[in-house]
Amino acid sequence: MSDFSLSDLERIVAERAKASADESWTAKLVGQGQPRAAKKFGEEAIETVIAAIGGDKAELVAESADLLYHLMVVLKIAGIPLHDVMSELAKRTVQSGLQEKANRKS
Repeated sequence: MSDFSLSDLERIVAERAKASADESWTAKLVGQGQPRAAKKFGEEAIETVIAAIGGDKAELVAESADLLYHLMVVLKIAGIPLHDVMSELAKRTVQSGLQEKANRKS
């Protein structure tokens, strides 16, 4: 099992976002702005769904990695630290998912 974490990925995305767009896909994507990064994230989400339906575990792993990477880029551009997302998830685990959904404001 790898010790690599989403926090590690967040740090790498932040570092690479500072590089030249000629040298880093991350920097290029960040430079293109949130609409482009969000579009890429959406594309990766669709590819992940297709991989899940297809049943190829290796493909699902690869597409999931792409999805998480692009999520980190979208969060970076938005100025939202991973910690905020993790805190939200932690708040949601104190009750069942069904109860959490019922308590959401419309």
